[in-house]
Amino acid sequence: MRKHRSAALAAATLLLLTGAGTATAPAAWAGVPGGTRADDRNCDFDGDGFDDVLVGAPGAAVGGKRGAGLVTVQYGSPHGIDTRAATVVSQNTTGVPGAAETGDSFGAAVATGDLDGDGYDDAVIGAPGEDIGTAADVGGVIILWGSPHGLVGTDSLWVDSLLGPVAGARFGSALAAARFTAETPGDQLVVLDRRYTEWHQFGSLPRPGEPRIDTHPRSHSKRALDRTAVVRSGARTAEEPPPPRDLVAKSVTTGDYDKNGFADLVITGVTTGAEPGHGWSWYLAGQTDSLVYQRELRGGPVAASGDIDGDGYDDLVTGEPQSPDDGGETMTGGLVGVYRGGPNGPAGATGVGTPPQWWTQNSPGVPGDSERGDGWGADLSLGDTDRDGYADLAIGAPGEDNGTVADAGMVTVLRGTARGLTGTGAASWTQNSPSVPGTVEKGDKFGGQVRLVDPNADGRFGLLTAAPGEDTEDGCVWVFSAGTGGLTATGSWTVNAGTFGGPYLDARYGAAIDE
Repeated sequence: MRKHRSAALAAATLLLLTGAGTATAPAAWAGVPGGTRADDRNCDFDGDGFDDVLVGAPGAAVGGKRGAGLVTVQYGSPHGIDTRAATVVSQNTTGVPGAAETGDSFGAAVATGDLDGDGYDDAVIGAPGEDIGTAADVGGVIILWGSPHGLVGTDSLWVDSLLGPVAGARFGSALAAARFTAETPGDQLVVLDRRYTEWHQFGSLPRPGEPRIDTHPRSHSKRALDRTAVVRSGARTAEEPPPPRDLVAKSVTTGDYDKNGFADLVITGVTTGAEPGHGWSWYLAGQTDSLVYQRELRGGPVAASGDIDGDGYDDLVTGEPQSPDDGGETMTGGLVGVYRGGPNGPAGATGVGTPPQWWTQNSPGVPGDSERGDGWGADLSLGDTDRDGYADLAIGAPGEDNGTVADAGMVTVLRGTARGLTGTGAASWTQNSPSVPGTVEKGDKFGGQVRLVDPNADGRFGLLTAAPGEDTEDGCVWVFSAGTGGLTATGSWTVNAGTFGGPYLDARYGAAIDE
């Protein structure tokens, strides 16, 4: 339970989306546009040019407090990632706001981006189980600032919801950071809770000798919170215009789908009301001085972004691990949709406003069979695994059974080409695959999280895949390298929270991996 609150709140609020309406952001500030294509992941905490890896273990017992949570940070290098250059961070780490408390779930969601524009990417960590006063599960977000020495706890920032402490809101349940507008020198932060999507902007550090100007008189952080915006998601008040479709937002992704140099935002979730449980998304386009709602898209509540066909436009991929078959009544083992990027943003199979290209495990070339409960599409990640210029798609299926072993899990990788995604050359792995450490066990949920990452900057993205249920929810992450032929299980290895000296029992290590 937090007995104090950070004063780093908004100086102003702005409603971004009410129904199909839009709101124009304040006058633009000078800045350099940024994007979030697959080769620009914003995850270099120490500025050395190598991708770093942030992994959450929200179930970890810290200081004897069960479910307090922690994150691990592994730093990239010319040799990739290893266990030597790593850090464990919790709310008991010096300088990190608050304290480790039972059920905080610190690390349940993670994201990265250069929020203060200083050239070092920052880590954003959700603690959706955080209590404030007597209000349970209010939630909060902690920002750790990047530096030449990597992430440090010093001067870390606590971010509350703009709407105050609401019990059960679980602020920080999903996160993303990207450069949506030119209003600030750095990236902007998007935070979900059970009701809203909030957009937070931060000021930059002053130059040497310049005084710092706080935009909020109570701000105690040298990175002052400048402006924010709120998008309604879920239940509405009677006076609010309805959104295009009633959604409970579950996740967010960013990508430059229209190639204008600014990141776009996709908020994805599941429908409520008369036809509940279907995956749908809202697409908002980033521009110089605003983030503007464009349209709704079929697909969700999982999404990822990257340039599959190598045309310079990011493409949007949605996952619906428990879905009626393309709007029908028959449940599938999972449904993945691909929207191609273009001048008008993500487009369906034949153009704007049309359905995406749908994929299931019954599609040509895709390993396995679509069976109810597989959860195919429960997590997604895009990256070029063989350096051919096309992003490949990793798909997690944590509910996949292996023989009689229920929910053992599986990971599938489909290849990108100039014509888009293809099943030709697809590959899949379970814990029973050759060279993969471990063995399939009930409830492991291998593939619960997937991430394609390039920690040695050779242009070939390796695979991280997690089994949060491994060893009765201790959790584990597998590391697959990539060579000229793409991903290989040969030489793959594993880590858990105990690898880095952290508490590992019931930690659910790998429940969140930064995308």
